[in-house]
Amino acid sequence: MNNITDNTSPTNQRAERMRETVRITLIGSVVDAVLGILKIVIGYASFSQALIADGIHSLSDLATDVIVLYASKHANQEADDDHPYGHGRFETVATVVLGVALIGVAVGIGYDASFRLYHHEHISTPGVWALVIAFVSVISKEAIYRYTMVVADKYNSNMLRANAWHSRSDAISSIVVIIGIVGSMFGVWYLDGIAAIGVALMIAKIGWDLLSESMQELVDTSLDPERVEAIRQVILDVDGADTLHVLRTRRMGSEALVDVHIQVNPTLSVSEGHYISETVRSSIIAKIEEVSDVMVHIDPEDDESFTGTVRLPLRRQLLSKLQPAWSHIEASQEILNIDLHYLNNKIDVEILLPVLLLEHPNNTILDQKHLIEAQFKLVADSLDEVESIKLLFK
Repeated sequence: MNNITDNTSPTNQRAERMRETVRITLIGSVVDAVLGILKIVIGYASFSQALIADGIHSLSDLATDVIVLYASKHANQEADDDHPYGHGRFETVATVVLGVALIGVAVGIGYDASFRLYHHEHISTPGVWALVIAFVSVISKEAIYRYTMVVADKYNSNMLRANAWHSRSDAISSIVVIIGIVGSMFGVWYLDGIAAIGVALMIAKIGWDLLSESMQELVDTSLDPERVEAIRQVILDVDGADTLHVLRTRRMGSEALVDVHIQVNPTLSVSEGHYISETVRSSIIAKIEEVSDVMVHIDPEDDESFTGTVRLPLRRQLLSKLQPAWSHIEASQEILNIDLHYLNNKIDVEILLPVLLLEHPNNTILDQKHLIEAQFKLVADSLDEVESIKLLFK
């Protein structure tokens, strides 16, 4: 019995992705909790508004870590009957919640800092411990940012990238806090309050960016033009894919979905056309990292130009017209196969006949062929939906 585990299977990849996401997020959560509490406590003790604001920012990081853990658990589940495209949008919804929460936090911090600036009695000079904890925050949050980005890039997770940048924003805001604390220590009493407002604006900007990008994903905004062009080139590199149109892309969490119409030679067999479509699908998934699924529609012509094909009769209905129309032709009794080609809002009929029909005592092979072709041409001319009847001999 083979007990070897296939670590490259989609199920195992999702499990490994979730494990690493949980690991880095839990590490970040511990750092966020410790820093958030220390900043708020030392901020109150050192009379630093900016450090208190930065502490709230760190605790907001802790809240986003919880959201990431919840979304990761659900987003990595496999597709089911209720979610045939997978659960990737759980990441997107989580990011929307994160963006709204950050904007709310920013408004509260900005309001408190503005109130204190207009009431000087609430302004005090921060102590040296506020400066120390701000430096510690910069170092630790930058380390968490770099670690999280490694995992985010490995699994192409926009949610983890957003959480990583949220950690870096905490490091940047701590730098702003340091500036404010140093300014206050040198007698510029209002600089600490201004620094708190700067932190609030930074948080609001990050929240808005996350919210905006996630909302674009929820309304199925296309991938970046560069990625779409890369997908287009992969398709055109496939032998048999003559051209393409209706190339549509959208994001599903950290993954992307593609729909495309491929135009091929109209005389190809169904199996060859299908093989070309499967080659296009596998090539895109292999070469475009974030694409997880591709829907390929094969066209024998540009169906954006010819939209009336659906009004043409299908095989059974067409044959019910053709067979009476050519019943008087002796060769029609020997038909081996009939192929139909729906092109340019007309139907090209291709008939396979036995070559023995060309062996006629009174005609040469060429004369007999022309005679049979002329008989079937009259039938084609009598039916509006038929463009031509082509004869092949076997």
